Amino acid sequence: MDTLKHSPNFDCESALQVAQEIYGLQVSALPLPSERDQNFLLTDIGGERFVLKLANALEQRELLEAQNAVLSHVAGRISFCPRVIPTTSGELIATVKNHYVRLVDYLPGTPLAEVKPQTPELLQNFGEKLGQLTLALADFDHPAFHRDFHWDLANGPRVIAEFAPLIRDDRVRQQVLSCTAEFDHSTLNKLPKSVIHGDANDYNVLVDPEVLTVTGLIDLGDMVQSYTVGDLAIAIAYVVLDKTNPIAAAANVIAGYRRQRVLSDLELAVLWDLVLMRLCMSVCMAAVQQQTQPENEYLSISQRSIRNSLPRLLAIDARVATDQLRHVTS
Repeated sequence: MDTLKHSPNFDCESALQVAQEIYGLQVSALPLPSERDQNFLLTDIGGERFVLKLANALEQRELLEAQNAVLSHVAGRISFCPRVIPTTSGELIATVKNHYVRLVDYLPGTPLAEVKPQTPELLQNFGEKLGQLTLALADFDHPAFHRDFHWDLANGPRVIAEFAPLIRDDRVRQQVLSCTAEFDHSTLNKLPKSVIHGDANDYNVLVDPEVLTVTGLIDLGDMVQSYTVGDLAIAIAYVVLDKTNPIAAAANVIAGYRRQRVLSDLELAVLWDLVLMRLCMSVCMAAVQQQTQPENEYLSISQRSIRNSLPRLLAIDARVATDQLRHVTS
């Protein structure tokens, strides 16, 4: 969690200077939320928009190069991921004050979290786009993504065991610890793996609010080689929050996903457990992060919904949930 201590601290004026000197842009700038990096929305006089991305000082260049390679790899296959824009000298990564800098084009849309209601058709479209991304990444690999990353679902049991004691609310802490108490960890080692997005939460998913289709999937900072089904599990984890019928919401995402990619019996068997694990990991990581940056509202952006929904989600019989999700058809 030392990364939070090395987050960039640029103001809008500094962002404008970077945009002009490195990218030759005359723009206005507005800050965008981020966990451990810093992003600015840039708009030029003609209305064209870009996102200036300033990496954490601890970020490895190889990881950013890997993210750029992903965007290049999927560019001809899917239309809902951004493209990297080079500097005036043709570089894809620049350096300013010990921070790596990149510029990507802006994808329009409203975060899925802010779209109400989330219709079955929208959730199915979301699942279908996730399936397309999974297929686009199926033949991609990069050594930088073979890393020990705290948000990796493969590290879920360890993260929960290590950080759950930091949760101040006794009731929430016990709920989180119960999440993995009966989970068969041996099954995780049998799951197929590939490079995944790693953070398809409802603020990283952009939607056209007029036609209710997914227009963008942003923020590749959590990409990792992990369980292939992980992207689906993470997406469902945030979709089911605050839903009166969370299984139905999950089923819609799965239905869309299965139009693009077949889910194995083993993946379906552990999917609901992985959904709960992601939410419990989020509570644990928030407990750590809020000690370091208590003023950062982004760090707790989903926590209220998670804490309100977690008791109801944990109360669902996992065997019943798994059986219902297993029989979802596309």
